[in-house]
Amino acid sequence: MAQELSEEELLRVEVERLKKEVKNPRAPISKTGKEIKDYVEAQAGNDPLLTGVSEDKNPCKEKGTCVIN
Repeated sequence: MAQELSEEELLRVEVERLKKEVKNPRAPISKTGKEIKDYVEAQAGNDPLLTGVSEDKNPCKEKGTCVIN
């Protein structure tokens, strides 16, 4: 079903894609980078990789030991 497009058709498709992309709102990385940093720092207290998991909420904790008599 895939058809070969001529070079002209490929360029038209590329131009249409670029026209759509140019309409996307842009923000400077200096602003968005700071926002991301602030968000990550605000959420750090809830991150189990940073704070650890309490023993009572740890799903990987051994439930008990196996004793064979």
